[in-house]
Amino acid sequence: MPQVGCRRPETVLSGNGSSHSSRRRGRGNRQAISFVRKPLLVCSGGANAFACGDIEGAFAVFAEDILWHVSGRGPLSRDYRGHAEVLEFFQHFMELSHGTFRIQVDDILAKGDRVVVLCTESAQRGRRSWSSPQVHVWAVKDARANVFWQY
Repeated sequence: MPQVGCRRPETVLSGNGSSHSSRRRGRGNRQAISFVRKPLLVCSGGANAFACGDIEGAFAVFAEDILWHVSGRGPLSRDYRGHAEVLEFFQHFMELSHGTFRIQVDDILAKGDRVVVLCTESAQRGRRSWSSPQVHVWAVKDARANVFWQY
């Protein structure tokens, strides 16, 4: 399974499913590669930056008006709009986890302007550990992630 670490984003592009359509041979291949790889590079680059602790690098791939949905009924579950609110979410989340939050990217799938990241999130709080499979769905427009859903 690929894991996002401190690597160049293009080394993360080893997912299954639709992301393999970027490897098709034949006429129109360059257009297919461009169509699929751009959203993949945007999202994998953001995930890689976050995994490396580079919050500024992660925000570089977010649209200024990004809409960040956190589903559920927890204290952080709501919609966040724009860089300031998303940064506030990250800061609150890291405070709750005492800086232990980690994300392991298991697979990245893409079709058109949508990217699906299958991942495992984990954190610790005191003596309690938490780990959960997650699905992150991204919408990419103009080479920037403009909508994020977390399930």
